[in-house]
Amino acid sequence: MKTIKIKLIALLALIAFVSISCNNDDDDSSQQPQTIVSIAKANPNLTSLVAALEKADLATTLNSSGSYTVFAPTNTAFSAFLTANGYANLNAVPVPALKEILLNHVLITKVKSTEIATGYVKTLAKGSASSSNTISMYLEKGSGVDINGGKTNGGATVTTADVEASNGIIHIVDGVIGLPTIVNHAVANKNFTTLVAALTFNPSSGFAGILSGTANSPFTVFAPTNAAFTSFLTETGFSGLAAIPANVLETTLKYHVVAGANVQSTSLTNGQVVSTFAGQNFTIGLTGGATITDASSRVSNIVATDVQCSNGIIHVIDKVLLPDF
Repeated sequence: MKTIKIKLIALLALIAFVSISCNNDDDDSSQQPQTIVSIAKANPNLTSLVAALEKADLATTLNSSGSYTVFAPTNTAFSAFLTANGYANLNAVPVPALKEILLNHVLITKVKSTEIATGYVKTLAKGSASSSNTISMYLEKGSGVDINGGKTNGGATVTTADVEASNGIIHIVDGVIGLPTIVNHAVANKNFTTLVAALTFNPSSGFAGILSGTANSPFTVFAPTNAAFTSFLTETGFSGLAAIPANVLETTLKYHVVAGANVQSTSLTNGQVVSTFAGQNFTIGLTGGATITDASSRVSNIVATDVQCSNGIIHVIDKVLLPDF
């Protein structure tokens, strides 16, 4: 009898152990990361994003295996986007345009907030300037993360970071990130504040508007940094932008632009003569590094390349180019 009692206690203990183990397994499975789309569907603030992904036929992609980073706009962000662009609702947005806008929120690799550094990354979107080179995104890491200069510049700010998913990570943002133009990218990067000031210094020239639009596009812009402009003012003796005659400033700016071509760095050749928007040429050199020799025989280094915009491409240079006056 005692033996039967002991066996019964042992059996009950085994059943209890199995039951607890099963419950723990259930708890573990419920805590397993879900896909990006599953997480978005469970978030009441991301219903517009889910609807947009389904309309653009991208939900399947972000519901499958992979390693993505998605900057996810809230419902409020989508409402502001629709109003700003004159759309009555999400259904009024043409599918091709909606698809590229959504792809502009996606990186092909998983990037946690701790791994973000100030600089450029590539999204999956394509603008009208290039059918192969995808759009660049500018991330600025400070106390938080700003994308393409924040909402006032067609970008966004991360409001909730690091929502883990089985196929990547989500950062919730406060704006729908538009496809950035050359001017958007120039404004977003604080290394180009003087260039932006120069572009907008004489509104009557309309030059900033030209580089924000598609007429005469795509554009290839060789963009001088703030340090380049400081050296330029010292070299030429001008006390500031205001001291430069309007026609001189406009011609100088146009000398940094090639109209009608999205010229990637891989297409540059040694000795290549480049015709600019100013009607004057400069020469590319590739010996010992990529350089530009301007009409005044001054040499500038190309220090960064291939910042892809919706209406063209930017290459960064360390000296302001001087045309022939």
